Amino acid sequence: MPAYIIARIEVTDAEAYKDYAAQTPGIIESYGGKFIVRGGKAITLEGDKALGRMVVVEFPDLETARTFYESPEYQDVIGIRFANATSELILVDGLPAA
Repeated sequence: MPAYIIARIEVTDAEAYKDYAAQTPGIIESYGGKFIVRGGKAITLEGDKALGRMVVVEFPDLETARTFYESPEYQDVIGIRFANATSELILVDGLPAA
């Protein structure tokens, strides 16, 4: 069953954040992940205003997504995001294939 990392990100230093954005796709792909949403326009339909950037990454399953997040490769670059953005990430199960 697929799993998704859903991120809401407000970039505070766009120039420095570029390094994080450049490095993460290869790491994600190496764990079988793929971007479903990566930035683009976001419209708040309910609740507080959405943060500036929305990202959704699909992984084969919950365990693989968690392994990606905890991997040494990702942990090596996560500090760039922490230093240059405010963000919230959640990991959720998807639905089984129909």
